[in-house]
Amino acid sequence: MDFDKKKKKGVALYFEILLRKFWLLTGLNMLYSVVFLPFFIAFAVFSFVRNYKVVLITALVALLVFSVFIGPATAGLNKVVRRFVLEKHSFIIRDFFDGFKKNFKRSLPVGLVDVFMAISVYASIQVYPVMAKNYSAFFYVPLVITLSLALVIVMMNYYIYPMMSATELSLKNLIKNSFALSFASMKTNIIITVICAVVAALMGIMFIYTPPLFMLLLPFIPSAVLWFTICFNSYPVIQKYVINPYYDSIGEVNPELLGYSADIPENNSAENISDGEKSTEKPSDRHKKSKKSNGRVIT
Repeated sequence: MDFDKKKKKGVALYFEILLRKFWLLTGLNMLYSVVFLPFFIAFAVFSFVRNYKVVLITALVALLVFSVFIGPATAGLNKVVRRFVLEKHSFIIRDFFDGFKKNFKRSLPVGLVDVFMAISVYASIQVYPVMAKNYSAFFYVPLVITLSLALVIVMMNYYIYPMMSATELSLKNLIKNSFALSFASMKTNIIITVICAVVAALMGIMFIYTPPLFMLLLPFIPSAVLWFTICFNSYPVIQKYVINPYYDSIGEVNPELLGYSADIPENNSAENISDGEKSTEKPSDRHKKSKKSNGRVIT
């Protein structure tokens, strides 16, 4: 490796990593797509079964299974793409399931909220405009509120899953930090949101006009590449406001910035850095024994 060569940044670095890791991202997407299998099974039932009760029960079971596993699966996916962003090697299957298992309890509520949000947005779009047309324009108010809350939750997702894969912050503090970052880094959030909207629009167009192409691409590309793009943009913000300040508070340098490892100390006793709680372990022992940082809680 030529260490004298100036390292690429920004868009150039993004496409360099994307092209280098593209086939690994494809494999990661196939692994992540397993969580969508309940919907494919439900679709098959809808196509061949005409019993309303069977169809309804199948749909509810599929939604329940998806709701339980989408959060942990996304946490596992983010453990892998975070390593790609940091230009570290990843054993995809091992790292995915490691992130899935270790973050299950913290990511389960996040996934449930995301699913509830998606259902609420769909129901609001279907109901409130009709009520506003037939009864009163006032019903546009709850529609705007619902969409605004959904947008905030979407932007919080840009940070909560990558932060979950990098730190041992409690769910409460993950939510607090991700909420703060959803407003503190608006430029990054706008960029990510535009990218997500474009990808969603393209996939929607393919689903409507070329369903075979949509079904062909769905297991291989969109989710992993999209989350890689999100993490590439959001993780530097997490480092700046959450991880680096933690290491500054204990007189150390974030090992990610030194290029040692994508994994950083995890067994620190500090959880809320803003409250002045710090680990009692020596720095050398902490680096040897652990992999994640608790990070700083934004106040």
